[in-house]
Amino acid sequence: MPIELKMPALSPTMEEGTLAKWLVKEGDDVKSGDILAEIETDKATMEFEAVDEGKIAKILVAEGSEGVKVGAPIAILAGEGDDATSAASAAPKADSAPAPPKPDVTPKSAPTPTPEVKGYGVTPTETPAAPAQPAAPPRVEGDRVKASPLARRLAQAQNIDLSSLQGSGPGGRIVRADVDAAIGKPPAAPTGAPAPTAATSAGAIATQAVMPGPIEQAIPHEAIKLSNVRKTIARRLTESKQQIPHIYLTVDIQLDALLKLRTELNSGLESRGLKLSVNDLLIKALAQSLVAVPECNVAFAGDQMLKYSRADISVAVSVPAGLITPIIAGADTKSVSAISTEMKDLAGRAREGKLQPQEYQGGTASLSNMGMFGIKQFEAVINPPQGMIMAIGAGEKRPYVVNDSLQIATVMSATGSFDHRAIDGADGAKLMKAFKELVENPLGMLA
Repeated sequence: MPIELKMPALSPTMEEGTLAKWLVKEGDDVKSGDILAEIETDKATMEFEAVDEGKIAKILVAEGSEGVKVGAPIAILAGEGDDATSAASAAPKADSAPAPPKPDVTPKSAPTPTPEVKGYGVTPTETPAAPAQPAAPPRVEGDRVKASPLARRLAQAQNIDLSSLQGSGPGGRIVRADVDAAIGKPPAAPTGAPAPTAATSAGAIATQAVMPGPIEQAIPHEAIKLSNVRKTIARRLTESKQQIPHIYLTVDIQLDALLKLRTELNSGLESRGLKLSVNDLLIKALAQSLVAVPECNVAFAGDQMLKYSRADISVAVSVPAGLITPIIAGADTKSVSAISTEMKDLAGRAREGKLQPQEYQGGTASLSNMGMFGIKQFEAVINPPQGMIMAIGAGEKRPYVVNDSLQIATVMSATGSFDHRAIDGADGAKLMKAFKELVENPLGMLA
């Protein structure tokens, strides 16, 4: 029988998306694992792949359509033995599909519309609702568990045994949602509208305060529509500052020993085509500091606290759409050269919008380095539900006391932002001390 292909939930915070591009057309034969379309989510542009085999009988949503709700039919797939023409005629009427985007006819002198604040974060706390399906044991073909190619890739990346999962897809097939559930992501949120909260009331007051008045209306301007990524950043950072009590701790760190070690390591790695950055070494230092001070490698989770046994470092990367934080998993146990190679790959694919969800969702702490812009010191906003973020300033020549004498040294300021609900000031201070000691005595990172 014909199968409705529905708008997938490609990230936990996704409620709607933009169908950026169709990679198939009506009449095309597809098989499991084929890429059908590119969909812009609240985090990146993602690929939507086929789970079942068949023929594309009808495309219901044109490419370029914005605001397509998760679960909305976007195409009809005629299965084996189905007549494609009959399947297409049985498709939902056009008015059930989201309307194509309307042209922006806002006059240049019109007030700038207040953007809808939607959210940001590497590991969001909300998951869009999905239609409930009865759990079924995975179908086995011979000795092979039946699962979608995407589910297999995610399971392999997370070291999950597919045979231990129950499939919720057609015929008991294991799909992405089943693997996500096994990883431990939050359950789907209720589909009803959330009740008004103090936070939303405060947000409403804030937006009223920035609505353009008579003077602003007369200023020449361009109204730029927010991307899904920018909406997500806006909401998540607003939530972080409203809901998380931040405490900030700053230390000055002498960099000369680390810079000397980096030069020596790069001379040995040159033949392998590798070049370490200062940031690669700082990622390693933060990861080892979190393991040394486990009281800071935590996340506040309501009536409990999550205490992590490894350090997965989310690293802030600037992309055209805003900011994304790819993750170096298990950075505490990886060599600096491995961190460098992985970071270059992740940053490159982040700028192209090609990261997979497991590569930017999660992390136990974050690192944000603005030293390359000459920023001396700043206080970063915690990336919920993580418990801390390390903000790195520029290394610069400063008067500094070395061995009880005033000398000129290369010094940087590092500021840790901590969730005071989960991390006490004394524990945060221990982490900053451990981080400073590792950076100033970097051979300890290589032991």
